[in-house]
Amino acid sequence: MNDSLNSLMNQMTNQMNTSMSNSTGAMQGILIWTIVATVLAILGSIFIYFMFIKSKSDFKGGLKTLHDYLSGDIIHIESLAKMFYYTALIYVVLTSINSLIEIGITGSNVGMCIVSFFFQLLLGPVVVRFIFEIVMMFIRIWKNTDTMAKKK
Repeated sequence: MNDSLNSLMNQMTNQMNTSMSNSTGAMQGILIWTIVATVLAILGSIFIYFMFIKSKSDFKGGLKTLHDYLSGDIIHIESLAKMFYYTALIYVVLTSINSLIEIGITGSNVGMCIVSFFFQLLLGPVVVRFIFEIVMMFIRIWKNTDTMAKKK
């Protein structure tokens, strides 16, 4: 009995040592890849900077679009803000239904759940729209300022 217990303990110890050495090897691999990825990112950004941004070449077609995008002449922040607005709006409306589901699951106070549902359904989109309009106001101020600066 004692020998089988010792044998079992030795097997468990060997498995733990093996799994620990495997995880140590994996961690070393992750560390090496992180260093390689950092070096590649730095080299890639230097390449892009000198090939597209600092270059005085006159690009045509797709390379011109790429040059404009990489140099920051093409900005997509307004489109992204609109996308996030629609996502947040749909999310707020759909999650308002959680209050109604809570009635069936927990048997909570029906009146409070209905009030919570209508509160989120009606006020949630207003709050999301208010935040969206503030963001759009700053984007439009920035765009107008940029346009005026380019005219000078």
